[in-house]
Amino acid sequence: MRQLLWWLVGGTRGGKNRLRIIRALNERPMNTNQLSNELDLNYKTVQHHLEMLTENGVLTTSGEEYGKLFFLTPKMDDNLDLLDDIAEQTDIEDEDA
Repeated sequence: MRQLLWWLVGGTRGGKNRLRIIRALNERPMNTNQLSNELDLNYKTVQHHLEMLTENGVLTTSGEEYGKLFFLTPKMDDNLDLLDDIAEQTDIEDEDA
């Protein structure tokens, strides 16, 4: 999980947005539109990051289409401390955290 999070958050250009998405979903499940509004990001940008995070086992979904909610997987939930360590080490700490 550590290597995966380094790649998703610490090693790519979109890492800061993915970090923000994971942290927002740790607070409560949301759909793409809610995340877009909450984080003040373009809908398509959020959609792209959600797809990456889901494909890599960080997020899971419930529901369909527009109302589909995103949640942290149990594995991600168990490794939130790793996420915090990576955020600190890469200086991409979210200003809202």
